[in-house]
Amino acid sequence: MLLTVIVVIVVIVFVVALALAAVGFNKLRRADITAQEALGGIDVQLTRRADLIPNLVNTVKGYATHERGVFEEVTAARAGVARAAQGGSVEEKAAAEGRLDGALGRLFAVAENYPDLKASSNFVALQTELSDTENKLSFARQFYNDAVSRLNQLVQTIPWMFFAGMAKVGNREFYRAPEGQQQPPEVRF
Repeated sequence: MLLTVIVVIVVIVFVVALALAAVGFNKLRRADITAQEALGGIDVQLTRRADLIPNLVNTVKGYATHERGVFEEVTAARAGVARAAQGGSVEEKAAAEGRLDGALGRLFAVAENYPDLKASSNFVALQTELSDTENKLSFARQFYNDAVSRLNQLVQTIPWMFFAGMAKVGNREFYRAPEGQQQPPEVRF
């Protein structure tokens, strides 16, 4: 009788431990997948933004043909963002985005000197589209950081931290603006 009670208790403890392990594993994997998907959202918006740049550059080029250095800088920064969006680290994505922000600021400064350009419906439409993309990119960054925060909290708290190694999940780094890029570029029209 006593042996049967001990066996039943051991079996119950084993089943509870197994259930806790399964729950912990799945909870950590779901949080990791959410963070991966959120980073993918940033990549989508960075790519969308990079795809808008050639149209914007070509529109400005038609008015300001002698500003070649600015156009080349924007094109190089756009290529850097496209590369980073295809598989760079979070830090590389942030740095590439910072370079593009600076180049776009200089491009818009050039546009300031051309009133006909600022009045162009194509230029205005591209500005609106770029502004919408910036808002979506900002949301994607925040969503990623929220997902990373949730994952990091799970990985660092009891009881989930005991299952992090088994689930092959660890802390992720937050998306941070590169130094000097904490504020959005100021663009005046």
